[in-house]
Amino acid sequence: MLDTVLTILYLIVCLALIVIVLLQSGRSASLGTIAGGAQTLFGKKRGLDEKLGRVTTYLAIAFMLFTIVLTILHS
Repeated sequence: MLDTVLTILYLIVCLALIVIVLLQSGRSASLGTIAGGAQTLFGKKRGLDEKLGRVTTYLAIAFMLFTIVLTILHS
């Protein structure tokens, strides 16, 4: 029972991590245009990118912990 619950939570974390990474803008996504550089410079996109970065960090930590726990349970 515990194994099934952890596996379902693991799949949810995996899918959420994929979605959050795809939602982030690339580091060089707006370097070529003046408007994009100005938006980044004045912080219009920076707040969202910082929040997505924090969520990515937490999901990555959860992913690693679930991987370790499930590996221990299956061995």
